[in-house]
Amino acid sequence: MNTARPALDPELRELLADVPLMSRLTPEVLAELRRLPSTPLEPLLAHRRVDRREITVSAKDGAPIPLSVFSPADADRATAAPCVYWIHGGGMVMGDRFSQLDIPLEWLDEFGAVVVSVDHRLAPEATGTTLVGDCYQGLLWVAGHTAELGIDPARIVVAGASAGGGLAAGTTLLARDLGTPAIAGQMLICPMLDHRNSTTSSRQYSGLPGVWTGEMNAFGWRCVLGDLADDAVPAYVSPALADDLSGLPTTYIDTGSAEVFRDEDTDYATRVWAAGGQAELHVWAGGFHGFDALYPRARVSATARRTRTDWLARLLSTPSPA
Repeated sequence: MNTARPALDPELRELLADVPLMSRLTPEVLAELRRLPSTPLEPLLAHRRVDRREITVSAKDGAPIPLSVFSPADADRATAAPCVYWIHGGGMVMGDRFSQLDIPLEWLDEFGAVVVSVDHRLAPEATGTTLVGDCYQGLLWVAGHTAELGIDPARIVVAGASAGGGLAAGTTLLARDLGTPAIAGQMLICPMLDHRNSTTSSRQYSGLPGVWTGEMNAFGWRCVLGDLADDAVPAYVSPALADDLSGLPTTYIDTGSAEVFRDEDTDYATRVWAAGGQAELHVWAGGFHGFDALYPRARVSATARRTRTDWLARLLSTPSPA
């Protein structure tokens, strides 16, 4: 039986028409995708005056966690900079700290933000809370080195896209529950929040080729959950399970109307409001998963990216002295 689905934005539909799409991921396909080159960094930095540092911190089990730190080379050192702590996407199973990096680098340009991108471990080699734990340990390092990095500790934003958005939400829940570090806001871009994969939008985008389908989503979650029983999945891994969404920093969530994560993302924002928190939610009509990362110059993509930047401008409007 065919399932009715929201139509794609006409411009996006035309751009997507010639792109080969999959409906499923398998271990063999994942191995092929992982052999593809990483996002080239040089074109992203060529027109920017950026200082880059490579740092390695230790996970709780001693494993190395690489961090890349990007700072404006001509920053005003009299004022501490905001920080965007970036968590990449890739369905929990692929990608690295340079994936989707063009998104936070726009905020380095706009606000003089220091961008720190974390290379957490991937499933299925790492499972359970390992991925979110890596992200949290990297964030702790940043918070402990704000003076060295020229960062305003009151203006640290945790941000991520897709799986990175889900890990950003889990990292923020961890920081709230453990009482440190302070986070000024969380930006969750089409976040992967719910391992149950059972919403209307999950069903609407199953059984057909796409950028990220219900079947792909199920594969990614199987990889990260490993042998965990369904009733033993921690909310830090699948944030939609969190009973209590109170006490979170101000939150930005966006998603497309034509994607798997639409319903779990809108539900998360609704539950933040129900708990008395502040959230800004945007559902971009006709947007498929990751539309603005794949086609940043499409009209709806440019609007989505500009709207995020406007939200950050409001959030980061009060700098602290260095």
